[in-house]
Parts: sequence; C-alpha cells; structure tokens
Amino acid sequence: MSRRLLQAMAGARHGGAETFFVRLADAFERAGETQRVVIRRDPDRVQRLRAVGVDVIEFGFGGRFDVATGWRFRKLVADWRPDLVLTWMSRATQACPKGDFVHVARLGGYYDLKYYRGCDHLIANTRAIADYAVAGGWPPDRIDYVPNFVPDLRRSDDAAPCGDRPQALALARLHPNKGLSLLLEAMVLSPDLRLTIAGDGPLRAALQRQAYDLNLSDRVSFLGWREDVSALLAQADFLVCPSLHEPLGNVVIEAWSAGVPVVATMSDGPAQLITHDVDGLLVALPGQPGGGVPALAAAMTRLSRDRQLRQRLAQAGRRAYEAEFTETAVVARYRRLFDRLAPA
Repeated sequence: MSRRLLQAMAGARHGGAETFFVRLADAFERAGETQRVVIRRDPDRVQRLRAVGVDVIEFGFGGRFDVATGWRFRKLVADWRPDLVLTWMSRATQACPKGDFVHVARLGGYYDLKYYRGCDHLIANTRAIADYAVAGGWPPDRIDYVPNFVPDLRRSDDAAPCGDRPQALALARLHPNKGLSLLLEAMVLSPDLRLTIAGDGPLRAALQRQAYDLNLSDRVSFLGWREDVSALLAQADFLVCPSLHEPLGNVVIEAWSAGVPVVATMSDGPAQLITHDVDGLLVALPGQPGGGVPALAAAMTRLSRDRQLRQRLAQAGRRAYEAEFTETAVVARYRRLFDRLAPA
C-alpha cells in the first residue's frame, strides 16, 4: 500500500504560504503521492485544487469554539488513516488530532513554537527559521530545511518590457511588513521610474492616498491581487522587494525564475537568498547605516539606468533558481524526507 499523506491549511484567502500550498499539493499529485487536503472554506481554492485532481475537503477552522472542525478532523483521520499529516501554520497544527501517524508541521515564519509541541517533526522553508526553532529548544534532528519552489517563469525575448520609462514591479500583500510606504517615498526620488504594485490587503486605501499625496498617481499603478505573475514579470524591468520583515521572499525566487533582476531590502529572507551585486541588489533597512528611502531610491535608479547590470543580475538569479528552487529539486527533497519519516 502506498503512503497516505494528509495536508491541512487554515490560511487566509491570499498570501505566499497559501499560494505555495496549492502549488505543492498540485506537484505532489503529479508526483504520484496519495493525498487528501483539508482547507478552510474557500471556493476559489477548492476549484483550483480540484482542477488538478486533488481530493480536497473544507472545514471551518474557526478557533477554539469551533467544535465541528475538531470532530470532523478526528473522524477523517480515523476513517482515512493517513501515514503522515503535514500541517501549515499554527491554526491547522493546533486543530490536528492525535493519532497513529507522523505529524509534520511546516514553518514559513517565526511562529510561536508553543503551538508545535505536539508535532513529531518540523519543516522550515529557510535555514534561519530552522535555526530559530533549534534556538527555541527544538531538537536539531527533528527539523529539516526544505525551500519553496516556483514554476519556471522564464520569459522569451519578445516578452521583454517596453515603454518610455523603466518599469518596476512590486508583488506583495498590502501589509505594513511589506514596506510599500517606504517604496512610495523612494519613488519620489526616482522620477524616471514607473511602478506597478500587484497585491491587496488592509493598507490599500492608505497607500493609494499616499501615492496621491506624493503626486505619484501618474507613475504608480495599483492592480489588486493578481494570479498572472508570469505576465506581470514579463513586462517589468526589475522587481523591487521593500519588505521590512520577510522570512523567505517567494517573489525573489519568482523573479529569478523569470530572468528578472531584483532589488530588495535586507530583511531576513532576501538577505539570505541574495548575494549583493551578484544575483541582486540589497539595500539596508531603515534605521540601519546607509539604509532607508535614499538608499532604496539610489538602488532602483542604478538598476533602471544600467541595462548591462540588469542582464548580469538576471542571469545570475536564473542560475540560483535552477540550482535550488525548481519544482523537481524541492519535491524530491520533500519525498526523501517523507520516505525517512513514513516509508511508503
């Protein structure tokens, strides 16, 4: 009998972890894993998962007073008898019942480790998060680093951007951690540049007001949440990631895959991924020496005016993607870990 994998995700409607969850479930399906997934109710996510053949079930995941989710979770485990349960983030991890299976939780951020005490094993999607768990008392032999992957988004030469001004792209949830207010201030010091922001979130109205107040309305476009990342990257001269707090930085890997150069602030994820002036440009954060708005504006201006630099960084980023962040490489790492924890 083949291994049975149950995945559980109680995430938000939009977000990097939620996007990767769907991507990984699809990849596991094509790799031949026998799996079911449990998600918080979301018709769009259900449709995407079922379209690629994934067996998906919806629970409420409403918190401590949602007794129905706990009862349904226990019944599913008892009836289907998974060999391994992979939970994503704290809520699904807490809701997972005890059972005769290996419980693995995926950490995509610096979450409170008290919610993971009942797990058998952890997967961290950055080495820094793995180090954080070990520093918090987690045994090193019970945590593995497995990065995210992104699809191959390499653009053709005829898809290269065109226009009267260089085009920067930001792909982000409109949340304070993403540093988009900083980016808008930097745009004031980058008068030759256009900016497209793709994403949604609680700061959308405030950021649009800020762009208006800074007289940027003719150079900054807000697209809302978009799924066509490849098309957006194909029309960008470079990606900018101005995050104040970013554990991983999927957008950096997506840009590398597409052959698009990157400028990013030195938040945790991008600072681990990028080697400055080799496969991207790194800018110090506000409060750090030489950081903040002027430094971000200077880096964007440098990149927008130097086509050879953009080509060099893009080529190096593509090599970094091919070395570690392809679907084939990452799915193989997951399956080797599963083989060790719950042999098929």
